[in-house]
Amino acid sequence: MDAARFVADARRRASVDVLCVDLYDHEAASPVLDSAAFYRSCFELLADGGVMTVNLFGRDASFETSTRRIVAAFGSEGVRTLQPTKEGNTVVLAMKQVTLPGRDELARRAENIETRWQLPARKWLRMIRPVAAAVAPTQPPPE
Repeated sequence: MDAARFVADARRRASVDVLCVDLYDHEAASPVLDSAAFYRSCFELLADGGVMTVNLFGRDASFETSTRRIVAAFGSEGVRTLQPTKEGNTVVLAMKQVTLPGRDELARRAENIETRWQLPARKWLRMIRPVAAAVAPTQPPPE
């Protein structure tokens, strides 16, 4: 199904807990869907406590514009980024009405994940960063 129509469908509002967005075309020049309206629709699609991940090219000039649009839809407190991969991909985490626990609690949870499922959760925790103040929008982002 077309992603733009899917997220804009009002019958689906507040019905999704996790949304993974990776919308590059075969040329991978920039995201195919990357408007402020698209990210607002993603926000509305998520249930309270829901999380959206977006894969962006962190070294690309469109990264800052895309991140500003996400922040405009979710608010800067609800948006985090992971450190870019060596290839330049950056995952943006956008959370709807989520209050993150403090670092100590997150570290305890990460240790639990590593113990139970042998996943590198403490490494992931070290990779998470708040959205830089320079990316927070001072005016509405371009459509």
